[in-house]
Amino acid sequence: MTQNKMPQHVAIIMDGNGRWAQKKGKIRTFGHKAGVESVRAAVRFARQNNIKSLTLFAFSSENWKRPAEEVGVLMDLFNFVLNSEAKKLNKNDVRLKIIGDTSRFDPKLVTKIQKAEQLTENNTALILNIAANYGGRWDIVNAAKQLVKSNLQAGKTIDEIDEQDFHQFVSLADQPELDLLIRTGGEHRISNFLMWQCAYAELYFTDTLWPDFDEQAFQLAVDDFAERQRRFGLTGEQVGEQG
Repeated sequence: MTQNKMPQHVAIIMDGNGRWAQKKGKIRTFGHKAGVESVRAAVRFARQNNIKSLTLFAFSSENWKRPAEEVGVLMDLFNFVLNSEAKKLNKNDVRLKIIGDTSRFDPKLVTKIQKAEQLTENNTALILNIAANYGGRWDIVNAAKQLVKSNLQAGKTIDEIDEQDFHQFVSLADQPELDLLIRTGGEHRISNFLMWQCAYAELYFTDTLWPDFDEQAFQLAVDDFAERQRRFGLTGEQVGEQG
């Protein structure tokens, strides 16, 4: 595959942990723990294929509605991953960035997040974004609040505001535009994930449950991406002339 056909920014909705566990006669939280290895596999694949940014949907702002025990396990797992993986990411030149509203997390967890981000902040091979307590609507509203504050300070009028002004305040604005959004687990929706960033992303849905999503499954997704013609509002003929 030529490099220009390799997506520079991939996001993944990691769905199917609970169903994977239930198929094996285990409790749902068993699937969340098994899914950690798929995270490692996705990071390896992205790193080896020179993908610049990988964004994983770990915990949505709606996930607080799940049973308290499951939420507790997810928080414990988040703690575990930060403890066990931060040094490995740093060794492999991977920068870790957490996006979302972290104010609801335990202060000790927030401190661990900050330390992991600081440890890896100068790494350049891959940016690994973990979306935690994240929602696409929250992202847009949060950006709007920051935009209003910024423009009041700058003295801009409403008519002077454009898309780029807004874009600079959404999550991931400092990274390549999102090229490919993958969702595992068979559902065909984006579930309030990266709504602004998905404007021209290619969407790829697979029935593979997240704990079974390995490097080979990731390769199938990027192969599918490579076969698509991305027009960005142009006609197919216009794109062909540019190529």
